[in-house]
Amino acid sequence: MRFDGLDLNLLVALNALLAEQNVSVAAERVHLSQPAMSGALNRLREFFGDDLLVPVGRRMVLTPRAEALVEPVRNALLQIRMTITAKSVFVPAESARQVTVLASDYMIRVLLADTLRRIADLAPGMVFDVAALEDAPVERLEKAEVDLLITAEQYTSADHPTRLLFEDDYVVVAWAGNDQFDRVIDPETYSRLGHVTVSHGRTRTPTFEDWFARTTHVTRRVEVVAPSFTDVAHFLLGTRRLGTMHRRLATLLATTLPLKIAPVPFDMPKVRMSAQWHRIQNQDQALAWVVDQMCAAAGDAAAGLRTAAE
Repeated sequence: MRFDGLDLNLLVALNALLAEQNVSVAAERVHLSQPAMSGALNRLREFFGDDLLVPVGRRMVLTPRAEALVEPVRNALLQIRMTITAKSVFVPAESARQVTVLASDYMIRVLLADTLRRIADLAPGMVFDVAALEDAPVERLEKAEVDLLITAEQYTSADHPTRLLFEDDYVVVAWAGNDQFDRVIDPETYSRLGHVTVSHGRTRTPTFEDWFARTTHVTRRVEVVAPSFTDVAHFLLGTRRLGTMHRRLATLLATTLPLKIAPVPFDMPKVRMSAQWHRIQNQDQALAWVVDQMCAAAGDAAAGLRTAAE
């Protein structure tokens, strides 16, 4: 099918080329052979009267014309997909929808596991692909590679809708046998003992608690940088190290590991955890329903924490 002289089948190839900036990778992404993708690129160059992708050293970069096409082409295909796949009425029990979620191990442990247990009963045909939080998560949302991004509010994009899931505060965690740690810890001990922190992805992006320590000049001696929040607890066992982590996760880990928990010895703001989706999917009833289930699971977890504290 052609529209104003453009074969609309080429839009999918164009979107892949703009996103990957590599003919071979783009071909793999849309299940074409490399010669077929090269042929598609030549036809696109002819239509637009522009090279679109040009070699610079060992890589390909987008021309200004190609840069201008990135968002319109991506949004057009996303809108088409939404129009075709969305039903007028979403019925959870009848849905076979696949939802891709990007989240940290913290959110998987304290929220997603409970949410998906709820959904298994209400919508047994739905499928969830949960990917680990990595570099540039908002970029993956922009490219429509994920349906939902679950992250701290300050890491979301102002360009897309969000919904608050819950607030969490921070606590200090240590091995139960740590003789330097009591149920209350003072700033001097916090600074003196070694710490375990977390950084994500290949760029080792710092977490909120690490960012907060740096910006407020809280002194601490980092001995271990872990790749995930749940790994922190295992690096504490049998040592005098401390970890600063979310209360919900610390409480959960302490049910199966020999850990003790104390308040943070300084004022530290709560973290607000949110769900975010692409603005074009704002009318997606299935995603709205999934976020509703997340909020319900978060509320149940909060009630359980209050009951345990009483």
